[in-house]
Amino acid sequence: MSHKHESLLRTIFHDPISANIHWREIESLLHHLAAEIEPLSGARLRVKLNGVEGILHRPHHGNTLDKSAMRHLREYLAHARCTPSQYEQSHS
Repeated sequence: MSHKHESLLRTIFHDPISANIHWREIESLLHHLAAEIEPLSGARLRVKLNGVEGILHRPHHGNTLDKSAMRHLREYLAHARCTPSQYEQSHS
């Protein structure tokens, strides 16, 4: 994983939750992690990562995720076993 993606993963799980992460960075990270992404209606996306399927939402206004969307993304990545510590364990 590139330093940029590793840093982004840490930022996603850092408290307090950041509200200035751009959607294109999240999409880049998901592609890097080999997630399958399927557009649904509106701003919804079906994402499948490590066998875990979830629904994520692109930002409606602007291009950064709000804190609620960040919490949802964090929960999804945790279910898909993609936290910073789990990633480090699997790649050390």
